[in-house]
Amino acid sequence: MSDWAGKKYWLVGASEGLGEALAHKMSAAGVHLILSARNEDKLHALSEALPGRAEVVPLDVSDGESVKAAAEAVGDIDGMVQLAGVYWPFGASDWDAEQANTMADINFTGAMRLVGEVVPKFVARDSGHIVLTGSLSGFRGLPNAAAYTSSKAAVMTLAESLYADLWRTNVKVQLVNPGFIKTRLTDKNDFSMPFIMEPEQAAQEFFEHMNTDNFKRSFPTVFSWVFRGSQFLPDWLYYRLFA
Repeated sequence: MSDWAGKKYWLVGASEGLGEALAHKMSAAGVHLILSARNEDKLHALSEALPGRAEVVPLDVSDGESVKAAAEAVGDIDGMVQLAGVYWPFGASDWDAEQANTMADINFTGAMRLVGEVVPKFVARDSGHIVLTGSLSGFRGLPNAAAYTSSKAAVMTLAESLYADLWRTNVKVQLVNPGFIKTRLTDKNDFSMPFIMEPEQAAQEFFEHMNTDNFKRSFPTVFSWVFRGSQFLPDWLYYRLFA
């Protein structure tokens, strides 16, 4: 169990869903939070609802200057949690270039912009905590989800590479890969979503992982076995089962 009291964490993607629920968990543990997302009104409402100290620094992760300005406003921090993401369900047969590019830019390049602001500072002082959010869908390509799954797979690879670089240092890197979480994003889906979780359940799993020294957690556990196990299937069998 980590000692969270008085620690200062930058929570990016905090305005709703998993981010909002995680903010409540962290604030209750005594963390001083800096809340970021695009919707400033929701951030202020969340800040007022939290039991602990919280500040609001709005940003748009798709805008490099916005991220840089926000990082300067945030100042020195103990950790950064990346949760910002967007999602639209479609595949190759009904491709939407604008939405696909937006998913790539916010889900992955947005994470890269954030990492670019915090990693050099953490490395220079040899301390810090970085938590990136992947997805069970990022383990292997899935039908009707090329843009989203590839954006999440990129985040997962980013986390893995950072961990490989930093695991012998005092900069802690972690990756969290959730399954379906009931939010306005998953409300867009018109298919069955096994093991779907409420944001509060997912936030509990997320925060429990942050309290460990382990690199990666994928949940719900049983559901994650399907995706993790699929990596070991030969192509001919995998695509026969999943495509």
